[in-house]
Amino acid sequence: MSESLSRLFRRAAERWADAPAVLTEPVWSYRRLDQTSDAVAAGLQRNGVEPGERVALLCPNGPEFVVAYLGILKAGTIVVPINLLLNPAAVAFQLRDCGCRTLMAHLAMAETARAALADAPGVQLRIGIGGDLGCNEPDVDELEKLDAHAPRPNALVMEAMVAESAATPEIKRSWSDDAVILYTSGTTGRPKGAVLTHGNLAANVQAVAEVLALEPGRDRFLVVLPMFHAFAATVGLLTPLLTGAALIPVPRFDPQLIVEGIAKHRATIFLGVPSLYTLLLRLPEEQIAAWSSVRLCISGGAAMPQAVMEQFEQRFGVPILEGDGPTECGPVTAVNPPAGPRQPASIGPPIPGVEMRICDADGNELPNGEHGEVCVRGPSVMRGYWNLPEATAESFFGDWFRTGDLGRRDDAGWFYLVDRIKDLIITNGMNVYPRIVEEALMRYPGVAEAAVVGEPHPAHGEIVIAHLVALPGQTIDVGNLKRWCREHLGRHEQPRRIELRDSMPKNAAGKILKRELRLSGEHERGFAFS
Repeated sequence: MSESLSRLFRRAAERWADAPAVLTEPVWSYRRLDQTSDAVAAGLQRNGVEPGERVALLCPNGPEFVVAYLGILKAGTIVVPINLLLNPAAVAFQLRDCGCRTLMAHLAMAETARAALADAPGVQLRIGIGGDLGCNEPDVDELEKLDAHAPRPNALVMEAMVAESAATPEIKRSWSDDAVILYTSGTTGRPKGAVLTHGNLAANVQAVAEVLALEPGRDRFLVVLPMFHAFAATVGLLTPLLTGAALIPVPRFDPQLIVEGIAKHRATIFLGVPSLYTLLLRLPEEQIAAWSSVRLCISGGAAMPQAVMEQFEQRFGVPILEGDGPTECGPVTAVNPPAGPRQPASIGPPIPGVEMRICDADGNELPNGEHGEVCVRGPSVMRGYWNLPEATAESFFGDWFRTGDLGRRDDAGWFYLVDRIKDLIITNGMNVYPRIVEEALMRYPGVAEAAVVGEPHPAHGEIVIAHLVALPGQTIDVGNLKRWCREHLGRHEQPRRIELRDSMPKNAAGKILKRELRLSGEHERGFAFS
């Protein structure tokens, strides 16, 4: 797999032309997907989009996302998937930061797109997916921001653009050319655009396909995680489409839609994050049989509580393979092998082609069993952050990428994540790893979700604060829970305060946002923010 992503997809489409690629109504064959994405690429070229330009994509899961994503790559341009949950100001920042001149936005996101474009005058080509975005004429405020000599924004509808497009010569790209810019969440500052090349993503796809032992024409990935997210884009979109498998897009986290998609299309692989598996445990018994076609579930994006994994596997009869990897690494770096053995609480060994080690603060490798920062190198590691050379340099020890994860490696070469380094709590000089506390809390009857953060304290440095969500129809007796903690946790690990919540703040992929929990605590204590 030493070719560009678009060329690899073309080869897959030639080999499996009539096989299903995207399972929706109607079903998209590889042939149809190839032809339609060709037309998108031709339309972009006909409208003056040059190879190497960045094209932003604001679109929910569906065949439209897949067609647009592939078309952008085929045009020799760089895909910039936009998080659907961002506010317009954050969308505008990303458009400006990567210098996008083109935005492709689904009609369902028209309101966000219009508001963002008012603050991103450099976006001259606005393409609606599924209808007109209402951007035919810039408003007065927007006109004032435009350079007097700049062309007026050109608004198009993708369906019409595709219908009018004729085939154009394929734009050849190499492994070293940029393919995608994925913006990180920005939890520690401004969002950074991780630049992944065709080679980065192709290498990650090849390794994932090998580990999962994919079967062309048989395996079908149900993809409910948002495709703008690194996990879903690589494992749920590119991996099946470059290997002759198929994907089943589901537009939102709805257990009923997930069950319907699995039952109707006989999904064999399911991708989820821990909070989604917790939600699925609430499905009624009569819907469990629909999962009989699923051979593997994969969990990533956050640490999987062992209690949730055990309950899910016992009830659904499907193994969950826990893996991990940051956006900057393609993203997959390690996963428990399907054929076993699996190690509880481990993210598994590195996938083929990836090297991992544990380093101290100076980048020196630590012995097995010691805690330090997980560092990664290999062909799937990003080229760097977009226009941020200093941030890029700070993220590497030589050619080893610093993940920011605190972990350890055992003597067999399997890796265990303890926590994010920034989430480590130090109370009275002693390290408290939130994941250990969360695992204990999740085993307490009635707890659906648990998140542990540190709170500054004048005498102790930090104290442990636990945020909990109860299972539907159940209550949590805080007194009994505190006694449970005394029995199952060290004295320094016991929460000093327990907050009962109706829900947890989460990102679009369902990962709990601990930064928001810390901010809520600081607001409650009367801290002021600029």
